[in-house]
Amino acid sequence: MAGKGRVLIIGAGIVGLATAWRLQKRGFEVEIFEQGPIPNPMGSSWDEHRITRHAYGEFTGYAHLMPHAYELWRELWKDLGASHYEPTGATYFIREETPWYQGTTESLDAMDIHFREVPLNKAVRRYPMINLDQVTKVVETNGAGLLFPFRIVRGLTNLLGAQGTTFHAMHKVTAIDAEHGTLTANGRTFTGDRIVVAAGAWADRLVPDLQPEAVPSRQAVMFMLPPPDLVEAWSEASVMADLGDASSCYILPPHRGTRLKIGDHVFTRRGDADQDRTATDEDVARLLGALKLVLRDFDRYQVLERKACYYTVTDDEHFIQRPIGAKGWLISACSGHGFKLGMLTGELAAQALAGERPAAEVTEIAAGRQRLA
Repeated sequence: MAGKGRVLIIGAGIVGLATAWRLQKRGFEVEIFEQGPIPNPMGSSWDEHRITRHAYGEFTGYAHLMPHAYELWRELWKDLGASHYEPTGATYFIREETPWYQGTTESLDAMDIHFREVPLNKAVRRYPMINLDQVTKVVETNGAGLLFPFRIVRGLTNLLGAQGTTFHAMHKVTAIDAEHGTLTANGRTFTGDRIVVAAGAWADRLVPDLQPEAVPSRQAVMFMLPPPDLVEAWSEASVMADLGDASSCYILPPHRGTRLKIGDHVFTRRGDADQDRTATDEDVARLLGALKLVLRDFDRYQVLERKACYYTVTDDEHFIQRPIGAKGWLISACSGHGFKLGMLTGELAAQALAGERPAAEVTEIAAGRQRLA
């Protein structure tokens, strides 16, 4: 490879892999370091399916990044020779006044993405699994669906390996020198022209000043089996979110062999990323309370797995991309919506590292404060 330099990437989740993919296309040599196996079951990219959407409420900056993200996902499907996306649309159940609605409708109008309100009497028939007793508005939107992380991460790993990426699985990075482009892993020193920290909930261990701006947040997820009479309805369902204060959660239907997944979107802002991923009673307490409000006949569902995952969360859920030292670059892009924007995050990092876009501009775009031209 006639390289433009060697980039050492710490983290083999979606952001690290996407950054490698975009750098390789520009002629860089890439090495990826991961503290566990690849994919790593402890990482936030280890999942059956994830929601992607254009509806972003008051986070209009991220809404307007989504068309660019979708374009890059389509490019990835071409490179992989397979699409790991299923368009389903999204349905939002609103139980009290929220700024989400106005921000979403304005953004979707601007992006020419269709949405519609569903009369409650029709929603009862369309969504027999949902308790609509306290719902004031049901909104359906286009431009949403499911991404399948297991398949995406494995596919990207195979693609990058075939194109020359060097993977260092089971290599825990214990120190970096962002001024000189070196890192220490498994007692060895590795040198590159640039270092990228894309270590998710572990990033602050290598870049301590990331805290208190961004902190790990332990989040509860439950995989469930619906009652037999609702299996067909769930198999045809869109992705969903409930926007009530007490009922807040997101729902991914069981498509393409996945399980029904329901997650808590109220950030805990606590926990240690090295902790076990089995959700405790304390982890799921709030989510169980929400599901009793959201799902009709919740007691008829079987719980298959209770899982805890970790995101890195900032106060306003913005992503972080910025230089560290003379040769380092930091990416902290979890906050619950890091996967759907993973391809774009990697592209922005590659633009900055290749000198195609000023670092300060990438920082503003990643934080949702500046539109991407």
